Parts: sequence; C-alpha cells; structure tokens
Amino acid sequence: MHSQSTGQRSASPAGIDRKTLVRRHNVHQPTLDPRSPVSVGNGEFAFTMDLTGLQTLPADYPVGGRGELPPGTLLGTQSNWGWHSTPGGESYDLSGSTVLYDSPRGPVPYVDMAGDIVNDRETGTSTAETWLRANPHRLDLGRVGFRWLEDGAERAITEADLADTEQILDLWTGVVTSRFTLAGYPVKVITACHPDRDELGFRVESPALGSGLVVGIGFPYGSEAWHDAADWDSPDSHTTSLGEPVTAKDRAHAKVWTARRELDMSRYEVMVTGQNLTVTQTEQHRLRVVPGTQGGPAGVLDFSIAFSPSGDGDCIPRGNNRLTAVGPKGSRASPEGNGVVLSPADTVASASAGYWPEFWSSGGAIELAATEDPRAWELERRIVLSQYLTAINCSGSLPPQETGLVCNSWRGRFHLEMHWWHAAHFAHWNRVELLLPSLRWYATVLKSSRRTARTQGFDGARWPKQVGPDGRESPSPIGTFLIWQQPHPIHLAELAYRANPGGGMLEEFAEIVFESAAFMASFAHPTPRGFELGPPLVPAQESYGPLRATVANPTFELAYWQWALRTAAAWRERLGLEPVESWLVVADGLVRPRVIDGVYAAMDVEPFTIRTDHPSMLCALGVLPLTDLIDEGIMRATLADVLADWDWDSTWGWDYPVMAMTAARLGDPEAAVDALLQNAGKNTVLVNGHNRQTDSLPLYLPGNGGLLAAAALMAAGWDNGPDRHAPGFPPGWTVAWEGLVPAP
Repeated sequence: MHSQSTGQRSASPAGIDRKTLVRRHNVHQPTLDPRSPVSVGNGEFAFTMDLTGLQTLPADYPVGGRGELPPGTLLGTQSNWGWHSTPGGESYDLSGSTVLYDSPRGPVPYVDMAGDIVNDRETGTSTAETWLRANPHRLDLGRVGFRWLEDGAERAITEADLADTEQILDLWTGVVTSRFTLAGYPVKVITACHPDRDELGFRVESPALGSGLVVGIGFPYGSEAWHDAADWDSPDSHTTSLGEPVTAKDRAHAKVWTARRELDMSRYEVMVTGQNLTVTQTEQHRLRVVPGTQGGPAGVLDFSIAFSPSGDGDCIPRGNNRLTAVGPKGSRASPEGNGVVLSPADTVASASAGYWPEFWSSGGAIELAATEDPRAWELERRIVLSQYLTAINCSGSLPPQETGLVCNSWRGRFHLEMHWWHAAHFAHWNRVELLLPSLRWYATVLKSSRRTARTQGFDGARWPKQVGPDGRESPSPIGTFLIWQQPHPIHLAELAYRANPGGGMLEEFAEIVFESAAFMASFAHPTPRGFELGPPLVPAQESYGPLRATVANPTFELAYWQWALRTAAAWRERLGLEPVESWLVVADGLVRPRVIDGVYAAMDVEPFTIRTDHPSMLCALGVLPLTDLIDEGIMRATLADVLADWDWDSTWGWDYPVMAMTAARLGDPEAAVDALLQNAGKNTVLVNGHNRQTDSLPLYLPGNGGLLAAAALMAAGWDNGPDRHAPGFPPGWTVAWEGLVPAP
C-alpha cells in the first residue's frame, strides 16, 4: 500500500482494510428517492428495484416523458442478449441516407440523416431512417413486483400503502435488504443477483403473504421509445406461455416453472424456481407467485427467477460472463459443495456474497478517510460506488449503453465514442478481465468496419458510432462524422497490455490495433502545412455538428491521432514486425493545433471555439499523455480559460474528470479535486452513486467511469510523471492506494 500525507512515498504491510472502506459507503435509503433506485447485476444482466426490493412502484421512478412521450421507468430488467426489432423494416438499408460530402480527396459517401431530433424524437426523418435508428432496441425482460390479492382480484400497491421503509445495499456482498410495513404487516425482502448466471434470488418474509401479498411478474412488448424499453399497450403482439412445473434434482428437488416468451423474432425463457411455491398464469402476460401449500416455513416466499435467450432471432447468445475470471478458478466458496442444501434465494445470495468480496479484494483501491478536508469523504464515496456501478453495468460482452443495464437511452444502443469512458478504468484499476469482453466485440464487427472504410476510400477499419450488437451504423447528422472513437481500440488495448503484459494481449488484439491505425493514417491527408484531419468531420465537442462539412483539425483529435499511431507502431515493434512507415510519417507530420490568444482553439477553422458542450481540447493533455503537438504552458492557459468561462449547463458528466486529469498532469492537484467535485448540475452524484444528467438521461455511466480513470491517474501517477506520491491530490491529503496501474 502507498500512503501520503507529506508528499513522501511509504508502504504499509497491513494494506487497506477494504471491507471497512467499502461498507462505509453502503447505500442506505429510509425513504423513496425517485431518482435513486439501486441495482444488482453481473455485467451481462441487471435488475433495478424500488424500496420494496422488487419493482412494485415503477411510476414513482420516472425517466423521460418529454413532449408527447409518456415517461418510462428506471426500474428495468435488462441484459446484453435481450434485443428486439419491430417487424416491417427488414428491407430498409442505409443507402437512402447516404450523402456525398466534399473532402480533400474528392466526394466521400457518409451516412447522414434528414430532419432533426426534438424532445427525444426524430422529426422530419424518413420512415426508413426512423426504423434504422430504433432497431434493434434493448428489451425490458420483465417486471417483478408485489401485488395485493383480495377477493380473487389483484390490485397495484402504491407508495401510500407503505410505511417504516428502509433499504440497504451491502456493497461488500451485493445483497439488498428492504424492510417496510404494508397493511400493518412487517415485510422483509432479500434481493440478489447470481454472479455467473442471469438469475435473481428473492426471499420475502412476512405474515402478509397469507393475507393478500403476492408477487406478480409482468412481461411487456419491445419498445422503440428512446427511454422506455417496455411497451405495455401491445398485448397481442407477443406471447407468454407458462409450462407445467418440473423437478430440478440439482436444485434440492425444487420445482421449476418455465415461461416461454416470443416477441416476433425475439425469444427467451423465464424460469421461476422454488421449493415451496406455486406459479400460475393469471393474465395474458402476467404470472403470480405465491407460497405453496405443502411444507416450508409459514410467512416465507423463497424463489429465484432466471432469464435466458432461446433459439435464433434478435435475442443474441449470452456473452461470456466476466465474473468467472475474478480470482483463482473454482476458488469461490460454495456451501452446497459442503453438503449444505440451500434454497433458491439463498443459493443466489450465497453466490453473490462469495463473489463480491473477491471483487473488492482484487485490483486497486483508494482510501481518503484519514484526510481532514471534508471533500475527501464525498470523493471516496463516489469512487467506491462508481466501482460497483461500472462492474454491474459496464463489464459485459458488449460496449455499454450510456445508462448501462438500468433503463434505455437511445433505445439501448451503445455509442462507441463512449466506450473508453465506460471501460478504460478497469485496466487502470488492475481489473483488466472486466475490460476484455467488450474489447473483444470489435472483432465481431471488423468485417463491416473494413467495408465502411473501403467504401469511403480509406484503408483499415472505420468503427461505427451508434449501434446495436450487429454493429450496423445509425443514420445521424453527427454520429457518422465523429472520428475520436477510431483510436479508442488502440488506447484500450494498450491499457490492457500495460495491466497484463504477459497475458497474450499483443497477439489477441494486434489485428484490431493495426486496422484502426491503417484507417487513421489513410484518413489524414497531406497538405503544404502537414497532415490534416477533415473535412468533413465532427469533433468530440459536438457543438460543431451543423458545420461538419467544413470542420478540420480539432485539437484533441490531432493529439489522439499522433499518440495512437505511435502506440500502434510500438505494438508492431513489440511483436517483432516490420514498421509501417506511413503511420510514423503521418504521426510526425501532423499539423499543430490552432492557438488563439495564447490558448488552444477547439478546431482549426471558424468559429474556432464554441463555449458549449465538451471542452474537448483539454483531453489532448489529460486523457492523453504529453505529445509533440501540445505545449504544457498553452494547455495550462487553456484550462484556466475554460474554468473561467464555460457554459456548464451544456457539459456532460465526463467533462469534470477531463478537467481533473488535465489539471493533475499540469501539476495543479487542487484544481483536479475541485473539478471532480465541481458544483454543477451534470456533475451531480446521487445517493445510489449514479451521475445524473437530466430528466431524460437520469444516469450517465461515462461520468462514473471517467471519475475512476481520473482518480487512478491522480493516485498512481503516469509514465515520466512527478516523483511524488499521489501527484494528483493536494499536499496535506492522506491518500492510501494500492493495486493501481499508472497511466501512460
């Protein structure tokens, strides 16, 4: 362990007490906060619950609902394999949205979009464009909630029916305990998710179970809405069929009921398992779960619900679960293996309680509790909660959507320019096994990405922007013109290699790195000034979208091009391969970024800098190490200029870690901490740890991932950085850290 209070490096043989560190930030909620539900999950699958430990109160946790759109709910049950496409669009393709743009090489075809986006809805777009943007969309697999049964009829339970509420998410075990009073009866609920299977465990203890309290499981149709993954108004468009129960000998002879779901070409199964249980289908798309009549303790409902894709269609095969890679294989304690027979709920909770201590005990840790500065406790809270949230939402086999597996944003489709923000920190925190599954996804879209590059006249592979698991691009006036996602696979692969140099990273990811670099070198075009980028393009700061036909040489992208091309060249050297001369020629010959009044402009053409959205020029020294193209003095002036005058309402959650990383690399740790905790709407971190942005974007995992990347850099430092402990934290702070990987 490394500990600092005087700026000197020291080590402690005892290390950080990680259990105490983690548990002091358990999520405790005594009342309903409509913005802050908690989730359990495993990276491939997650379940978000209300104060009852189930999804009883979906309307009390709204999301979206702008304009004519009804609100969705934060209480989702989502996976990386559950996708759906609305019938009727199979003949649509991107040709109708393709437009020729002038470029220094001549006309180049780009997928564009007619119309605009107003209140989270396409306006003026063609039918084909609307369908292509909305399909496939991520499914809400089902809603599990309490209901009240009286005189044979079920009714919904409301917040007004609840009293004495209390809920605790124990981060050390991943188990949620909820308590409340309903109709005068005490109720206790234990909720957990299996780390290796998409299975939930529930244990309900209450005398109300014999007096009207039941559990209902409802199933919606898929939805093309931006934020709501569930359509409850199309019951005849899908089917739910409950089979007869069978006995599972490997589950202590519990009974298993299987409901088969069909939504057009999407098919999956839902298996409800219990030892003393009765499951019936009460409506077209609703099941009822109640205690059985034979055996079992009174007032207890103990069951699990597992979700699984079946057959061909839009529900893709489940990816390899990353949790099995943590710790020595087979090391997870299994009470059942010691002759103990567990109930279905206890089996899931026990697996969760076996996994999460391994997670927290592995990789890196940062402890700030001994620091007197009152900001330290809040920063430590954000760091701990962000590790949990990114593990359950961002560590699966697909790049995550911006709202993870909680609820849909952009129909559940993921944005590849955000992949670095979701996942780079896993390598910095020495948990590279959580990064690798989504990094491997690029190989599945390599063929189509090469085709995109070839169609546009470039070499290598041009990665898309807004996609589903198939990698097909979405019509957009911005997305297809972005270029800063192109170096991300190189950057992520380099971080993976740094975290595990002997783990076969070079051999596994060489093709992705080299194809990325080949595109980048061919995209840069020679001029008398040097190699230039664009037009057309849209930089990371999307304020210039309407100017895409003329934008050139954005500061961050120039530096990213140079650093990534040189990194790709280093990969060839490590593998003993001949260098590709053009990569280094381009890297060495890129034009320098525009400087105006002593600060870096956002781009090289008018209006040079618009002071809204991301101050992305700061990424050129912060996210990236120092390159030949960047002058530290000019970047210091640029940071001061941004901090003095920027439209903070238009920023996004990862902009604050950007400023922190820039400040840290420039030797201003006080500004780095100030940036991470800046009092701004988009830098809000809720009780549950989520980075809230707006009503229609109620959580934003790139903000959490960015925070972790910044904190790791501030603690562990970077190559050729200052020779002092925790260089990104102010002198006088007591910073203990261990297990982190320094940044490039």
